Amino acid sequence: MQANKRIVLSSDHAAIALRQTVASHVATRGWQVVDIGPPTTESTPYPAHGEAAARLVASGDCHLGIVLCGTGQGIMMAANKVKGIRCGVCSDTFSARMIRRHNDANMLSIGSRVVGEGLALDIVDAFLSAEFEGGRHAGRVAMIVELEG
Repeated sequence: MQANKRIVLSSDHAAIALRQTVASHVATRGWQVVDIGPPTTESTPYPAHGEAAARLVASGDCHLGIVLCGTGQGIMMAANKVKGIRCGVCSDTFSARMIRRHNDANMLSIGSRVVGEGLALDIVDAFLSAEFEGGRHAGRVAMIVELEG
């Protein structure tokens, strides 16, 4: 696998328990986890957490990122506003593999109120084990990058 085995995780208050479970799971897979999510269930804005995680990925400090909120949608939208980020919400393993293989996604978003713990861990494994295929997909990813300006 790649030299940079650092992965950032963050969430809002709705996904703390699942984030912590995912963090432990990812660590057992040999990743150095950078958990920047909130420690308490006090209400916290998901855009700030999505942006903070995305900035660590965009800077190269972390190779990949996983963000979580109730649906996964809002935190994913915030992460995608950071230049260089390609984050997708996944609630199944096929999509998690394909966003890596075809879209060169560097972040994954999961909805803690959408998927259970077991499925979430399977989604994470599918995302982490897949690699960008390049080839015909490289041109399409380049088109996405061009949209950033």
